[in-house]
Amino acid sequence: MLMRSLVPLALVGLLFVPELPAQKVSNGPEASPSVTAILERLDRLEKQNLELQSEIQKLRRELAEAKPAAAEVAPETGPSVAERLDVQETRTADLAQSKLDTSQRMPVELTGMLLFNAFSNGKFGGTLQNPVTAALNRGQANAGGTFRQTVIGLRFHGPKLPGGGKAEGSFYMDFWGGVATPNGNLFRIRLATVDLIWKNTTITAGQDKPIVAPREPSTLAQVGLAPLTGAGNLWDWQPQVRIQQRFRFTESTGLKAEAGVFQTLEVAPTNAPAAAVATLERARPGWEGRLNFYTGNDDRGFQLAPGFHFATSHIVGGTVPSKLFTLDWSAKPIKEFEFTGAFFKGQNAAGLGSLRQGFTILAGNRVIPVHTTGMWGQFTYFATPKLSFHVYGGQELNRAADLLSGNVRQNVIYAGNLIYKLAPNILAAVEASQNRTLYINNGLRLNNHYDLALAYLF
Repeated sequence: MLMRSLVPLALVGLLFVPELPAQKVSNGPEASPSVTAILERLDRLEKQNLELQSEIQKLRRELAEAKPAAAEVAPETGPSVAERLDVQETRTADLAQSKLDTSQRMPVELTGMLLFNAFSNGKFGGTLQNPVTAALNRGQANAGGTFRQTVIGLRFHGPKLPGGGKAEGSFYMDFWGGVATPNGNLFRIRLATVDLIWKNTTITAGQDKPIVAPREPSTLAQVGLAPLTGAGNLWDWQPQVRIQQRFRFTESTGLKAEAGVFQTLEVAPTNAPAAAVATLERARPGWEGRLNFYTGNDDRGFQLAPGFHFATSHIVGGTVPSKLFTLDWSAKPIKEFEFTGAFFKGQNAAGLGSLRQGFTILAGNRVIPVHTTGMWGQFTYFATPKLSFHVYGGQELNRAADLLSGNVRQNVIYAGNLIYKLAPNILAAVEASQNRTLYINNGLRLNNHYDLALAYLF
């Protein structure tokens, strides 16, 4: 009797079907053939669920009857009736859950980088792990080790969209918040986006780099703060909404056009009067656009992308325009060599992550923008599939006539590193860099920085 009951139960197991696609259904008259098929399949799942419940009840009764006899005979090989009962109950629960998840399941992928850094700074490094400028005053050299630059990310793969599109998302955090002590590190949002993607169009909402500055140098030494901050790299991760339209001219040549609204992070100069700083509007909308012309592929290709940024800062009852022309590029004539970089020129760039001197407050609360030029470049040599060499540098140059005594006239950083792949997901790197900062009426200051990094990618 017991074996005969297990035969139909095995047949039911063979009929077990995977979960349904994540689609919303409707019983209305406008339901499409695919929706009707889903409804019919749900009905079949419900019938199978009832049949499984009936078989489980039979098994429970037979199990209770078989217990006295089982004590007098040797146990059979293979799974017991109780074990099979547990399996069927689990399958029943999974079946019920699959019906609930058909319209809302969104696969999530864990990704990130566990990163350890051992670092050393010279006597003009201040107290920071990665100083943006060489300090004005000489202090003590500092060194240490940290996991604060570890990055944890989630990737979301969402449902299909009308018109053949799909939804995706990403969310990346690090431990750069709080203070630099073993137990003082806090989670901080780095990047977070929701992407609605079609064949030639993508709409993105989230927190990311400025639209006009998507590139940056390759390094494991400076991750918590973007490399070349204050030395040519506009990087502030800020909320934004943008749309990208793609035009393909040939199989390997085309244009990507982007435009959107970027929220600037307004900062006042460090020597500004406190009363004036209190009137600063901390967040302002900025309008940005970028055209990326490309040709080639991953092994050999070229990209050139001009762009613009426009916004206004509000302080002491007035406005200060922020206007920038930008240009970024990538040139890979052969697969072993690559040259990338970016350039910007205009005024009041502090709201995008440059030096904290986008404008100057003069006597009588008169505010003038600081005219600035920034650029950076990186040469990369891929020696082997496991070993790559990177040499990069950048500068930000501010117009002296717009600055006060003690402000930064020029900030330059140059660096070199090698990154070696110990295993497919384990990287080791060494880097040396120097920061050269020129102050108005105070001269030049230098700071050397050294870093040893070990990263586990997951």
